[in-house]
Amino acid sequence: MPVAEGAPQTLYDKVLAAHIVDEKLDGTILLFIDRHLVHEVTSPQAFEGLKNAGRKVRRPDCTLATTDHNVPTKSRKGIKDIASFIEQDDSRLQCTTLEENVKDFGVTYFGLGDRRQGIVHVIGPEQGFTLPGTTLVCGDSHTSTHGAFGCFAAGIGTSEVEHVLATQCLITKRNKNMRIQVEGELAPGVSSKDVILHAIGLIGTAGGTGCVIEFCGSVIRSLSMEARMSICNMSIEGGARAGMVAPDEITFEYLKGKPLAPAPDTPEWDRAVAYWKSLQSDPDAKYDIDVQIDAKDIIPTVTWGTSPEDVVPITGSVPDPETFKTEAKKQAGRRMLEYMGLTAGTPMQDIAVDKVFIGSCTNSRIEDLRAAAQVVKGKKKADNVMRAMIVPGSGIVKDQAEVEGLDKVFLNAGFEWREAGCSMCLGMNPDILSPKERCASTSNRNFEGRQGAQGRTHLMSPVMAAAAAIVGKLADVRNLTEYKASPHVEAFQSTPSSGKPHVDDSASVESDDTSAKERLTDQPEDSSPSAKNLVTEAAGSPGQPKFIVHKGIAAPLDRPNIDTDAIIPKQFLKTIKRTGLGSALFHAWRFNEDGSPNKDFVLNQEPYTKAKILVAGANFGCGSSREHAPWALNDFGIRCIIAPSYADIFFNNTFKNGMLPIAITNEIDMEKITAEARAGKEIEVDLPNQVIRDASGNEICKFEVEEFRKHCLINGLDDIGLTLQLEDKIVEHEKKISADTPWVNGTGYLRRKDGKLAVKPAPVPSTNRGQEKKDPIEW
Repeated sequence: MPVAEGAPQTLYDKVLAAHIVDEKLDGTILLFIDRHLVHEVTSPQAFEGLKNAGRKVRRPDCTLATTDHNVPTKSRKGIKDIASFIEQDDSRLQCTTLEENVKDFGVTYFGLGDRRQGIVHVIGPEQGFTLPGTTLVCGDSHTSTHGAFGCFAAGIGTSEVEHVLATQCLITKRNKNMRIQVEGELAPGVSSKDVILHAIGLIGTAGGTGCVIEFCGSVIRSLSMEARMSICNMSIEGGARAGMVAPDEITFEYLKGKPLAPAPDTPEWDRAVAYWKSLQSDPDAKYDIDVQIDAKDIIPTVTWGTSPEDVVPITGSVPDPETFKTEAKKQAGRRMLEYMGLTAGTPMQDIAVDKVFIGSCTNSRIEDLRAAAQVVKGKKKADNVMRAMIVPGSGIVKDQAEVEGLDKVFLNAGFEWREAGCSMCLGMNPDILSPKERCASTSNRNFEGRQGAQGRTHLMSPVMAAAAAIVGKLADVRNLTEYKASPHVEAFQSTPSSGKPHVDDSASVESDDTSAKERLTDQPEDSSPSAKNLVTEAAGSPGQPKFIVHKGIAAPLDRPNIDTDAIIPKQFLKTIKRTGLGSALFHAWRFNEDGSPNKDFVLNQEPYTKAKILVAGANFGCGSSREHAPWALNDFGIRCIIAPSYADIFFNNTFKNGMLPIAITNEIDMEKITAEARAGKEIEVDLPNQVIRDASGNEICKFEVEEFRKHCLINGLDDIGLTLQLEDKIVEHEKKISADTPWVNGTGYLRRKDGKLAVKPAPVPSTNRGQEKKDPIEW
């Protein structure tokens, strides 16, 4: 429900209200998007859709692209171009496709030869592309990271990536408000990563479903921006749509001098800060869910199972599933122990590790590396740890760390010092675990196979991962290092900035490479609003197949928390098409290690090999924003899923592909449907009448569906075509934000002197690292 005029508002309410272009009576909102980050995995099909429909990118000035998921993190010395540098064919194709797309559509791009390249959720904040009070999206679930700035930042699917590229808007619904208030003072040795793991352990991976979480309290206010980013990053792991922290003086200080933020000590900066200060939740604002956490209850925390909610204190032991409350949880716990190769009752500190990974969009920033280096300094990696990898989040983080000598600390201890990228977080690149290898990881997900097929992942903070590397087992960092405060407090240092309000990075290319310098020049010509890139709808734009009455065999898969990595493992994401993924659906469950079909899996059994409906457990589709999950289901022939509940992003993505996810919250109705599926019978889903029937036509139950989504499915309507019918309202909104918040308008700061955009393939990086170190943070 909209907030009544004059009623107290939360931070989320305020940001949302400032970006509503249009709102329907049923609550469907057309939301203007200020910032769009693009990477190589979730964008190829979006750009292809634009080309097929004859559409352009509406606001290239509000879009920033980079490669991160697929790129190798090996040395880039001697690199000529991305095509010859990446050895894996499918990874290379995604990356080169992005380079072609940014050239074709005029989008700003940070390639491998640009030290600004890095993980999207690291480069956005460090460039000042992320600003308080803005809306920001990316085809990646961990976009919630940017909420640390008081920004509404959400992960979206590929269809929505295409929608934002074409319209600079998003069709959405109002989320519920949730507050997680952490009061007190963190004990020495306790990190922000421990805070969020502890919180997810309390609320579960579905605890924030349908919500935007506002993190607040004395603990949050005391944290640096980088620590806040780590917390907001994992909001999605608690099921939330986004996480947010109200901006304050710590936020403003961080943004000073960032290339794409307003220039400090100017009237525009003062005006921006005055607006940002208004983005505090009103004292009497109401929250739908309120969680209170006492800081003294948080100690260094690690995961033991295959979900981020499976956490225990490092001082604890592997839990016994037989003590879990329900039979479903007991079964899931038994499966986790088998997969993780653990025995109930084993002390966590007795678990040996094979590899250590410090990196990812959760923990790859300079403070993370400083904190880890403090643990490692003067010590050596344990002999049983085969690899300990340090992967900076961006080229700029890497440069800063080298100036501070952190690389030498890690190298002297036997660690690997890598180039920027997502690396082992999800293993779409050469950095992966081998089967049954155990990893102490600072990443955000510990799903089955997340870091490599049959790999075993334990999530923890950077200092805890560093301690594990030294000890050779999961370890309590407080036994290795004496702390007086939280590691993030001790690691925080103000990093000087040149304060230049542009992103000229010509220092990162060879001095005689004139064309490379030219394409990296980001000087503004003027700051006036421009409608140059606005386009009208192309004739004959595509729609969706209509969904009216759907009847077919329903396959029972009664497991809770089926995540997107299980629906389609990451090795099948390296595609630039939406089709051909049906054979990869539930791959790890459908096939044995030798590639033969697993006869025990339901979709390999008759009559379910031709299932058109899937009947699943609660919180179906949790995890990534990747749209490959519904694509795989659709390609297999499953256009309807029936489950008690869904993860928000997956739920939304299915509608974008002409599919219908039905939430049946009544246990009796759900059991009736499951019984029909177990019997191998057909089920009929009548969308116009919102009824589920058995094979004989008898009504099982009714179901709810939002009116706008129902209208679009029945009529096969294309979201983009619908949105472009509101062109006048979009233009009006753009003019308003250009007047009210001119620092958000990107048309000025991304206007090149020669009229060209910095979008050509990556230039050759400088091999004179010594020269770069003289001024590592000069923009």
